[in-house]
Amino acid sequence: MELIKPGINLDFIGKRRIAFCLSAALVLLSLAVFLFKGPKYGVDFAGGSVIQVRFSGPLDIVKVRDALRAIGIEGATVQSVGDPRESEYLIRTEAFTGKPGSTDTELPPRLQEATGLSVEIRRVETVGPQVGTDLREKALLAIFFALIFIAIYISGRFEFKWAQSALVAAVLGGGVYAVYSFGFSLVVLIWVALVGTLVLFWVLGLKYALGAIVALIHDVTITIGVFTVLEKEFTLPVVAALLTIIGYSLNDTIIVFDRIRENLKKLSRSPLAVVINRSVNETLSRTIITAGTTLLVVVALFFLGGEIIHDFAFALLVGILVGTYSSIYVASPIVLSWEERARAK
Repeated sequence: MELIKPGINLDFIGKRRIAFCLSAALVLLSLAVFLFKGPKYGVDFAGGSVIQVRFSGPLDIVKVRDALRAIGIEGATVQSVGDPRESEYLIRTEAFTGKPGSTDTELPPRLQEATGLSVEIRRVETVGPQVGTDLREKALLAIFFALIFIAIYISGRFEFKWAQSALVAAVLGGGVYAVYSFGFSLVVLIWVALVGTLVLFWVLGLKYALGAIVALIHDVTITIGVFTVLEKEFTLPVVAALLTIIGYSLNDTIIVFDRIRENLKKLSRSPLAVVINRSVNETLSRTIITAGTTLLVVVALFFLGGEIIHDFAFALLVGILVGTYSSIYVASPIVLSWEERARAK
């Protein structure tokens, strides 16, 4: 099935400088928002309790907060869940003041006394602060090592430099883990390691791995920036969504890289820019169909999947859009930029 007529020749590569400026602006804006505003961690990473309750009658959200303060739960955030007529709320607090495991038995009568309505506990999640910190660090390591192993795969598949890329990844990955064990900030270490990875790939000429990793960092950073701007919580499902975005974007990038490799043999006399632009155009139909069908499913999850997977679906929605863009305007143009620099030297 082809949505795009064969032989189409849109000038994607000719617009790469505009795309680079747009991408750089979005990435820098995302980093600035993340650093100065800070992420909003969910209970998985920050620790505390999430309690989903349903009242037997209509109750305003302000009165729910007043009732929580009246029973000694200060600083809690309250969010309406589902149909407002059902009076169902999600309560997030640093800690429940009752005994461990006593939420189901102690909280309902105390809320009932404060509101005059019977209360049903629908869900309770509790994570200690130390566990939350450990989960946050492991999530960062998962994303970092996913990028490192992807770099090894791309270099081996398209440039046959398995040993070289594996050595770089082992040194950087081992270095991060070793330095982290001495108590250094994991966030700073990972960003330094990622920048070092890109510099080494550029110097060593691992251009396909460089293009793929830049595109993946681009996708993840912008998705995180959107979450930070909208003050959405970072939870374990969101981390799962980020890893899914990495896999999706990589798959699209590999399709384009495969076509570039094929066309380099067929069009050996043509300039690389022409080969890359033709390859992107030839895979455009497949890209649109894949992104479109995936988006249909994700949109359905976003609107119909319920509150539990709402943020997961939203992360995928942003990631698929950004990942489709990056496979066309970021990954392949990076390969071309490296080749132009090498020839200029």
